Amino acid sequence: QVQLVESGGGLVQAGGSLRLSCAASGRTGVTADMGWFRQAPGKEREFVAHITRSSGTYYADSFKGRFTISRDNDKNTVYLRMNNMKPEDTAVYYCAARSVFLGLGDYRKSTWDYWGQGTQVTVSS
Repeated sequence: QVQLVESGGGLVQAGGSLRLSCAASGRTGVTADMGWFRQAPGKEREFVAHITRSSGTYYADSFKGRFTISRDNDKNTVYLRMNNMKPEDTAVYYCAARSVFLGLGDYRKSTWDYWGQGTQVTVSS
């Protein structure tokens, strides 16, 4: 079993930056692939980015250039740096992990084994 705990959310002004963290505990050896999703009120959960154990990355098109995903395998932690934030970035951000790497760009929600509880990010205009 793997537990994922997100942190770093909060209130930020438009144009500002935040860095989210997601710490994995438990059987962290199975976190071959880790990712970030987000869910805005009234909307479906959407994919943001994912990163392999060897730091291969893939982003949804709408986040390229503004968001950066990274990981520290020694700390079993994945990060999401968000720059030039916009009010439409307001959402609950979720960390996810899966034990099998399916390929960069395969981000189907059903393939992720573990999810964090989410952290709220609010961007004011």
